[in-house]
Amino acid sequence: MITEADVSFNLIQTERPNHARELVKGISLAEWDGIVAISGDGLLYEVLNGLMERPDWEQAIKMPVGILPSGSGNALAGAINCNAGLEQVLGLELLLNCAVLLCHAGVAPLDLVAVTTASGARCFSCLSVAWGFISDVDIESEKYRHMGAARFTLGTLVRLASMHTYRGRLSYLPAADATAHRPISRSITVAPNGRLPLQRLPLHRALSDMGLCEERHAFRGGEPAPPPCPSPGSPPPSSASILPQPSFSFEPGLGELPAGGAGEARVGGPPDELLVPLGQPVPVSWVTVEDDFVLVLAIYQSHLGADLFAAPFARFDDGLVHLCFIKAGISRAALVRLFLAMEKGSHFEQECPHLVHVPVRAFRLEPLTRKGILTVDGERVEYGPIQGQVHRGLARLVTGVSRLKIATG
Repeated sequence: MITEADVSFNLIQTERPNHARELVKGISLAEWDGIVAISGDGLLYEVLNGLMERPDWEQAIKMPVGILPSGSGNALAGAINCNAGLEQVLGLELLLNCAVLLCHAGVAPLDLVAVTTASGARCFSCLSVAWGFISDVDIESEKYRHMGAARFTLGTLVRLASMHTYRGRLSYLPAADATAHRPISRSITVAPNGRLPLQRLPLHRALSDMGLCEERHAFRGGEPAPPPCPSPGSPPPSSASILPQPSFSFEPGLGELPAGGAGEARVGGPPDELLVPLGQPVPVSWVTVEDDFVLVLAIYQSHLGADLFAAPFARFDDGLVHLCFIKAGISRAALVRLFLAMEKGSHFEQECPHLVHVPVRAFRLEPLTRKGILTVDGERVEYGPIQGQVHRGLARLVTGVSRLKIATG
């Protein structure tokens, strides 16, 4: 399909965690028109942060990025599919839909959230920050990765059997001009046959899965490459390199590692003018809730997974973090009903008193429970205080629905 659309590309596999991140930092972006990850969401997280770690990050982050889903969750692919007005699908059908949209070469601005962890490490996120039930399922189900997307179903059942609550302090800056539970509205142009019109604007060259194996010796000083990862098309596991010890004194959970090298490179990016350092109190204009939570989810895309329509009101560049949290006291049955309704995006219509949604510009989460799991875009990060601020339209995403066009050389 991609060949028939006159899209030329260089297809290479990554060989290790953070390989894509390293390589994106050093390639000549002028030679390419886009970067496409054939993977789950983890590889695109590496690509975006690699772009933000470049000295020329202001230009680099405008490089269009895209995804062809081949992971377990495929949240961003689900959001792209939904944004195009297509029916929610999984597996091969989702891959084919995303391939067709890729060939359209339509590009849209993409919000990124600058996330700062307890040690001061800063990274950029395009999907979500999670704590509690969702992050527990995400990380604890890694052992079932061979099951594909079914790993999350099994992980959810396991976690429901021993549902935990977590004490924490959640602070946020409300978005004064936004309201919760906005109705879904889409405006798309279709051809007479009911399909999206194919616009012959080929990507002249695109990187897919960003391995650039032939350049690895240049980046590693000629050292032999380590053994390849078992599943290069899947989101890479966390790096074995350890972040500097945070001042946060909670004991790490068993086997806990920070997400791949988030603190090892200096990250560029615009200043977080809405945030103060984690050691200082939040501004008086913020709202603070201290409670027992089943989960906290700061999400900026419509989908939490390809079949989880978690934030139907979210847009790629609405400049909002959709802060959703479920307080303690919800029954297992009610939680199951919420997740079942989430498949169609109707969970907010359940009028569950324990579920809260607030559109915000910035947030801070301070866990008061000694052990737990925090994730950024599905990647585990150090456990402790964490905060983030949205930067509207900072990146560019290949969506197939035209707002911008890829400039071809």
